[in-house]
Amino acid sequence: MPAKRAVDLTGAVLLLLVLSPLLLSASAAVALTSAGQVLERHERVGLGGRTFTMFTFRTRYAGRVTAVGKALRRHFTDRLPQLINVVRGEMSLVGPLPLAPDAVRDGLWPERARLAVRPGMTGLWQVGGRSELPWEEMTVLDLHYVEQHWLGLDLVILARTVPVAVAGRRVVHAAPVTPVRVA
Repeated sequence: MPAKRAVDLTGAVLLLLVLSPLLLSASAAVALTSAGQVLERHERVGLGGRTFTMFTFRTRYAGRVTAVGKALRRHFTDRLPQLINVVRGEMSLVGPLPLAPDAVRDGLWPERARLAVRPGMTGLWQVGGRSELPWEEMTVLDLHYVEQHWLGLDLVILARTVPVAVAGRRVVHAAPVTPVRVA
């Protein structure tokens, strides 16, 4: 088993165990505050162009973001069910943004290049600006990751994701994440 997959599998299982009280609380909050299923299923394109079902906590009801959903999104708790996707090997802890099938158009290099690695729960886009970044900048960060990814970069991104998730916003770091591997 390659090192990245071993880290993904071990990390996802440990996070599911450690965060199980939070996962149960979030599930209860979603179920008790609005009608519908607790988990949403989204079709996404993964490694090699294979589609898979990505899980998130439901954050909307009747077309509007719920109060619970807003809190879950702010702290990325809505994405924690993706740990199941990591365990199943469909996603990685760190990687490019998971794309919907309609976002992957044949012949367009940026979208196709992302398919060379598993999509991630977090990535350079996550620690570099989240939804504040325009699509083009997210694509550039994803392409940097695809071209330069290595386990050390993954560990830096994971370490920087924690304060971003806890703060619920981008945290400015003294040094930027540099997606360049030193040989």
